Amino acid sequence: MKRTASSSNTWAQKLRRIRALVVKETRQVVRDPSSIAMGVVLPLILIVLFGYGLSLDVKNVPIAVVIEYPGPEAIELSAGFQLSPYFRPTVTRSMPPAQDLLLTHQVDGILRIPADFSRRVGAGHADLQLIVHGGDANRARIIEGYVQGVVGAWSARLAAQGRSGQVPPVNVQSRLWFNEANDSSYFLVPGLVVLVMTLIGALLTAMVMAREWERGTLESLLVTPVRSEEILLGKTLPYFALALVGFLLCVLSAKFLFHVPLRGSIWVLLGASMLYVLVALGIGLLISSWVKNQLVASQLTLLATFMPAFMLSGFLFDLRSMPTAVRLITYALPATTWRCCKAYSLPATSGR
Repeated sequence: MKRTASSSNTWAQKLRRIRALVVKETRQVVRDPSSIAMGVVLPLILIVLFGYGLSLDVKNVPIAVVIEYPGPEAIELSAGFQLSPYFRPTVTRSMPPAQDLLLTHQVDGILRIPADFSRRVGAGHADLQLIVHGGDANRARIIEGYVQGVVGAWSARLAAQGRSGQVPPVNVQSRLWFNEANDSSYFLVPGLVVLVMTLIGALLTAMVMAREWERGTLESLLVTPVRSEEILLGKTLPYFALALVGFLLCVLSAKFLFHVPLRGSIWVLLGASMLYVLVALGIGLLISSWVKNQLVASQLTLLATFMPAFMLSGFLFDLRSMPTAVRLITYALPATTWRCCKAYSLPATSGR
């Protein structure tokens, strides 16, 4: 009974000390307008500026080529994609395997060469079907142009062989899946939410411990009965709540300013976002405890969070075009992990 009472008393003291630290940090946040501006105003400014001003380009395109009947013209056209430096084709004999690849985002498009393609070429009217993943509108537009270029080169090559009279104009019928409006905001804005919360979450706590070191108040805190884990919780919880407010503003901005559809479970999104914010806050606390200087902590936080999230998360460059060694490093970054599993921009239907 004594042990139980002592344990209960210990936990009550822990909770009381944590509550006191949370109240203290909350008052510090309220008295410091810069923290509120960093957690609420800065995310809104960044999401609007980057959302309206950022554009991407395409370097490498995985595509599925469906050859329903291996006629000579179909095989020759498929070889054009296999030899092109702009494509990494996967050849299939039917549409279902190709659709599975597109649905799992292993390819960005499907080129269907119908079974009667050779006969239609001989008859003077040939059609190809191109289905492109429209999650990234800019990438989808460039894929369409690349496909048109390969088909045009195939026609020119046959004409150079003296078969110009047998080669009719080939009509490529294109369709976008998941983003038929071809709006680049559907791809950019969810990525910007990750980028902004990585930066803001780490910056919010990057100067917390460093400020205590510089002011000399940490020594006074250490001589109190407060334990190290209680200090970490007390320092983290107020900024965790503030970062969630910034995250909700980003989501509302994406929904109502950029009209990005919010599909899937909102609770999954919120739970994953809370875990991600905790990771970002933990990175800031680690840096702040290590360098013990506010200026150095802020600069190191920018270098350790913003630049990797911007350059190596798949937001700006396609990870599949990177060397294997670099790609393995990117998977260890929190921003890359979040973008790989986020349910924010995944549509519920294929739009077929």
